[in-house]
Amino acid sequence: MTFTGTDIDLGRLPGCVYGVTCNPAERPFAEQLVEILGGCVAWLAEDEREIYHAALAHGANHLVTLVAQSLEVLKAAGSTDPAAMLRPLLTAALDNALVYGDAALTGPIVRGDLQTVRAHLRSLTVSSPNVLEAYVVLARATANRALAAGRLEPRRAAALIESLNDARAQAWTQQS
Repeated sequence: MTFTGTDIDLGRLPGCVYGVTCNPAERPFAEQLVEILGGCVAWLAEDEREIYHAALAHGANHLVTLVAQSLEVLKAAGSTDPAAMLRPLLTAALDNALVYGDAALTGPIVRGDLQTVRAHLRSLTVSSPNVLEAYVVLARATANRALAAGRLEPRRAAALIESLNDARAQAWTQQS
């Protein structure tokens, strides 16, 4: 769970899954504590703790960065209430991703829509260059996942990745 340090944190505890590592003798106490908090226990071996935390930090922390960047780009595009624009879309996307995994991927990358991706790259280069690198990295990851899932044709994936690499190289050249 992510904590803000405010009163809203307490209401978020019920239903949480708590990753717990402890000695077998301490398990009943850990189970009781988690039950009091309204959660469920996921037992973790000591050697699983780092990857478990990496997965959670990757999902939560990078989601915050992604959403903050999307809010920034919408503001640059003139939106007066970017959160209202994003909330329904991101809520649906998150719900779909949690249920369907890669099958929830939609948009120009999965469609292999090179023209739209190039337009995105051009507009981000001009209006939000600080977001361009994250867009390129995530678009490449999306293309790779869509390709592996059989949802993107290899030739379209290659063309997309080439354009993404070109945009990134141009941005680095301009920064130098």
